[in-house]
Amino acid sequence: MSTQTSRPSLWRRYLDFPLIWKLAIGLVAGAVTGLAVGEPVTVIAPLGELFLRLLEMLVMPLVIVTLIAGVSAVTPAALGRIGFKVFLFYLVTSAFAITVGLLIALAIAPGTGISMPGAAGEEGEEPPPVSETLLDIVPANPFQALAEGNVLAVMFAAIAAGIALTFMRGSDDERIRDLGDFLRRGVDGAVELVFLVIRGVLQYAPIGVFALIAVVMGETGTEALGPLAKLIGVVYGGIALQIVVYIGILLLFRVGIRRFFGAAKDPMMTAFVTRSSSGTLPVSSRAAEKLGVHEGVYGFSLPLGATINMDGTAIYVGAATVFVANVSGAELTIAELLTVVLIGVLASIGTAGVPGAGLIMLTMTVSQTGLSMAPVALVAGIDAILDMARTMCNVTGDLVGTRIVARTEPGMLRDSDPPGPEDGTEESRASSAP
Repeated sequence: MSTQTSRPSLWRRYLDFPLIWKLAIGLVAGAVTGLAVGEPVTVIAPLGELFLRLLEMLVMPLVIVTLIAGVSAVTPAALGRIGFKVFLFYLVTSAFAITVGLLIALAIAPGTGISMPGAAGEEGEEPPPVSETLLDIVPANPFQALAEGNVLAVMFAAIAAGIALTFMRGSDDERIRDLGDFLRRGVDGAVELVFLVIRGVLQYAPIGVFALIAVVMGETGTEALGPLAKLIGVVYGGIALQIVVYIGILLLFRVGIRRFFGAAKDPMMTAFVTRSSSGTLPVSSRAAEKLGVHEGVYGFSLPLGATINMDGTAIYVGAATVFVANVSGAELTIAELLTVVLIGVLASIGTAGVPGAGLIMLTMTVSQTGLSMAPVALVAGIDAILDMARTMCNVTGDLVGTRIVARTEPGMLRDSDPPGPEDGTEESRASSAP
């Protein structure tokens, strides 16, 4: 018996092996197999189709439970001045980030020069005008919106439920407050249930990626490598531009750049390696302390940011959606571009800060815009490479927002942690000025 317990099974070893390496192996093995076998490799196409269906299956449950949990995590007491500033900063930067991703991708068109079997001609009906798209965000029947796969309408209903649950938990009536806490525990349980399913799907992801990449390479040869390299360049370029924007914001509020990045470098590197905003929270909190931010700010802004601030992921979603449209041979209309921005911003409220969440967010966007799901497999193959940079950007944005809000609130920068020489004495004097 002791021998059995000391030697883990093959399945346990597979589960313990890092997902990033499994996806990388699946990508490389699929590419090699497809090039070696050629068109006959399409016999394994159902394995890839299964992976796409599993992703689509997760969209609605993830939207509902994570949005309700994310919104209801903000207590009514926190919905004050600091909460408003933090929330506004996160949403504005996320909207800017997804716009940057879209614009760069539209200019470069990373998915041109490649086509996938079955990808073309799978677009949905003629897209409605912008006004109708905005009006359809409010569902006449939430259950009908759920059955029809209307992601934006389901998001609206989930946000409304999350806000209502927030006020239930903060009610002066003990009965309502207890019911709110009971519902919140149920939502937390549902979130864990969905995350467990996601983890299971991600364990199958290497097989799905292998099959899909093999089929693509068998059909198209090496044509896919150039567009994928372009997509990586677009996402990393967009993230670099977003970091420059962060620097501009810090300078605008007279925050020392050297001191900020001196403290932020640890969480940035941790996020890059772990690909988890939530897992980086302890390191981010320590960085905020080094920057002299009061716990009353970072204790609220950093956990909230790990849930709703997804600037890097927004850039990725914008660029990858254009990539999918290019591969499908479709042109995104103004209404569809607006839909991408809206979904990117709203989905960031509930998207979990864990590895692989961005792929689910992309699936939401592609599904709502009526594009083919087939090219998502190509993105999934390089998702780990993109995930490292976008998570680092997410965490950096959390710290920038935290530091800026603390800078604008009296008493939220500790006097016991004086600015370094690179900050100069002007910031110290300015922080005490009215």
